[in-house]
Amino acid sequence: MTLSELTAPHPLTRYGWDEGFAESFAPHAAEDLTPGRIVRVDRGRCDLVVPDGDGVRTVQADTALVTTGDPLRIMCTGDWAAVDLDRGFVRALLPRRTAFVRSTSSQRSEGQILAANVDHAVIASSLAAELDLGRIERFLTLAWESGAAPLVVLTKADLVADPVVLGHLLDDTAAAAPGAQVLAVSAAKGQGVDALAATLTGGTSVLLGQSGAGKSTLANALVGEDVQDVNATRDSDGKGRHTTTTRNLLPLPGGGVLIDTPGLRGVGLYDADTGVARAFAEIEALAARCRFHDCAHESEPGCAVLEALSSGDLPQRRLDSYRKLLRENERIAARTDARLRSEMRRDWKRRQAEGREMLARKRGR
Repeated sequence: MTLSELTAPHPLTRYGWDEGFAESFAPHAAEDLTPGRIVRVDRGRCDLVVPDGDGVRTVQADTALVTTGDPLRIMCTGDWAAVDLDRGFVRALLPRRTAFVRSTSSQRSEGQILAANVDHAVIASSLAAELDLGRIERFLTLAWESGAAPLVVLTKADLVADPVVLGHLLDDTAAAAPGAQVLAVSAAKGQGVDALAATLTGGTSVLLGQSGAGKSTLANALVGEDVQDVNATRDSDGKGRHTTTTRNLLPLPGGGVLIDTPGLRGVGLYDADTGVARAFAEIEALAARCRFHDCAHESEPGCAVLEALSSGDLPQRRLDSYRKLLRENERIAARTDARLRSEMRRDWKRRQAEGREMLARKRGR
């Protein structure tokens, strides 16, 4: 298959296939492999959508040949793959453009891939409960770090009857999300769904948020049919059960795809320096005006951040959140560095042992 054939109008175009992925796939086309996008991963196997004439079909393939011990290289929903349809194996993964990564809850400080090759990160936060700006900022940090464009969606907007109150909630969220679009949406009433769908058309989007945020209901509204099960939230705290248990890639009517994810209880940062800077862009801009380049924004003279805090231009909550995420990211980075150093020592000792064993064999001849 030639490059021109791969880049011609393609059955996988609505799933995100383009000339760049075609170029990455070209060496695999020479091996008579088939391109496919992973729509679901489950216990050593995955479901992929692959070309089928002028249309597409879903196939299942074994992942043993691309299984790796590196958690950041493990396949996930959204990956593009080279598939051997005759033998039923995924032979290779194409290079990722973006990857949404969070820290695992383990003490090993490993990263976990939630979605790959994403253009938009849709952060859902329910208005059925008190607005948690700190959690939204955390999601935004991970979204900016991933390379995707974040979009904050305040779901269940129909529960806020007063438009003035809703306006204040939107303003507060926008202040905590510089550079990101913020929408109020009610999937039940159809409010804001068309505007959101128009933003997501043609790209790959991942839907993120806690259980009970209304992600599955929103996914159904965007897809135009009930493709995801929905459970009611608890009246006591507005939280929900884990309706979605796997990451699924769903085609959108106007083109593009949506990756729905299970509700996330923990959203730990992972190597997110750039993400923190983008999520708190106004503080980073102030810091650039401080008298000292290494200003800690504590009590230093000529600190532009403290001046903005004193004048009321910068909210104390915003600065506290910035400091918290910076400290967390530094801790994760230190633990990750320590783990890498430990792994390097183990590798060095293993090579030493192998060298001694080889030398002993030579002397024994």
